[in-house]
Amino acid sequence: MTSENNSSPIVTIHEGQLKGIICNDARGGKFYSFLAIPYAKPPVGNLRFKAPQAVDPWNGVFDATNGGNMCIQEDFLTKKMSGSEDCLNLNVYTPQLPFSSTPKLKPVMVFIHGGSFLLGSNRMELHGPEILISENIVLVAINYRLGILGFLSFDDPKLDIPGNAAFKDMVLALKWVQRNVHNFMGDPTNVTIFGNSAGAAAVHFLMLSPMAKGLFHKALCQSGSALSSWAYAHKQKEILETALDLGHNLSEEELYKYLSKINVEEIFKAQCNIDKESIKCNQYRFIGAVVEPKAWHGEKFFSEHPIKSLLAGRYSKVPLLMGYNSGDGMVVDSMVAKDMNYIYWTDKEYNVPGLLQLKKGSPLSKKLGEEIITFYFGNGEISRETHLQEFYDITTDNSFLRGILSSIKHHRRTSQSPIYMYRLSIDSNLCFYKRMLEIELPGVCHADEIGYLFTTILTSNPEPGSIEDLTQRRMSRLWANFAKHGHPTPARDPLLNGAFWPPVDSTDRVSFLDINEQLCIDYNPEAERMKFWDKVYTRGLLFSKL
Repeated sequence: MTSENNSSPIVTIHEGQLKGIICNDARGGKFYSFLAIPYAKPPVGNLRFKAPQAVDPWNGVFDATNGGNMCIQEDFLTKKMSGSEDCLNLNVYTPQLPFSSTPKLKPVMVFIHGGSFLLGSNRMELHGPEILISENIVLVAINYRLGILGFLSFDDPKLDIPGNAAFKDMVLALKWVQRNVHNFMGDPTNVTIFGNSAGAAAVHFLMLSPMAKGLFHKALCQSGSALSSWAYAHKQKEILETALDLGHNLSEEELYKYLSKINVEEIFKAQCNIDKESIKCNQYRFIGAVVEPKAWHGEKFFSEHPIKSLLAGRYSKVPLLMGYNSGDGMVVDSMVAKDMNYIYWTDKEYNVPGLLQLKKGSPLSKKLGEEIITFYFGNGEISRETHLQEFYDITTDNSFLRGILSSIKHHRRTSQSPIYMYRLSIDSNLCFYKRMLEIELPGVCHADEIGYLFTTILTSNPEPGSIEDLTQRRMSRLWANFAKHGHPTPARDPLLNGAFWPPVDSTDRVSFLDINEQLCIDYNPEAERMKFWDKVYTRGLLFSKL
């Protein structure tokens, strides 16, 4: 049952009734907004660190007119702790509700935010729906647990914390979508999951996990993949013991009991201390995906390394769109202090990918590290002032592009579903992150595609007819077309200048759409640099544990 009264639409879902609000989209139309809908029980008390449990039904009408809690994190602006453990909510935006008739259901796009698995949320301040919703789709934006709260893992099966809780949050949210989205005129048989950065890696992980099979029908990854080393976690016990000043004599059970009783502020403080010491874009981190212990008999998100699933073709074979920003690596300036950049060329092994699992100090690790530095920086004196472009190139390639391109090639080899690749190259006033970092070199920084797909507090509405306005309209059309049809250019479109975006049809000549002031098809991005990384991985994998 759905009703509209005094600008307050009421929708009935499986769990109860919701009251929303009516808003205006970027093109002058209206849409309906339902915010902070709980999809899981609050993961607090005995549920801290555990797999999520579906929310209980409620009585009365749930007020879905205000934004909900984001997970505990460092506030983007104040740099202080913000958010709540009770954060498992989602937002639904729809251009139409079934008030008096039952028109055709609309494609659904489910957004998974980025933020290095430490930051971010579904809140409208950074991911406003006004642009995408104008393309006549239903948009869902989810929250999931971050940091230690979402990624703690233990080997002891009795503790029931095998890891990947944050990814299981996403799975439960997708089950909610399957159960309820038709009440918002969304088609549960046509769901596209998409995300940026860590959210893109999560989308790729959902493709590779048997737990998510059948819950979505297309996948779109913006600057992240399962072949990004930073998306994986090391074992955490000793790191946590050090950060909490507990020594190293605790059992996993003793450490869990301690973590389950302390307040969340102490967990957050320890997490910040760890992250300052361990943040390496190309290395394993203390949070991320893990292979769950064989001895644990619950439903696993990953029972084998996801790369093995990818190589063997054991995954959800759905249409896939993946891409990157031309200067993704610029984001390192927000993660590593500028006066510490030198580690990228003075530490001989810093750039050796963590996915290779090579022992640091081993002859091969040292050799590869030297070759990587020489390839990008040469043999002369190296400094940030003289090699800034090379510094951004190495981080773009190592942390983002190589994993994306390799993923595409593996999917092309093992799947018959169409695959599309893009590069975002347009450097405009909507590149808010690059402007914040005061970067003057050409290129589009990591996360700057957000300004072309969502309204944010960090971007202004573009002037009608400007290149920013045109690119917003083009990208939202391409993304929505992919969600609707499994093809970003199913027909010639004047907005797109009649461009046709072909799927990748060869692993030797990978086609991609370059999104700049013009939309152009090109092949094999950064071909020479990618050939170099292929050689690095080929040699490294001969000795890898994978």
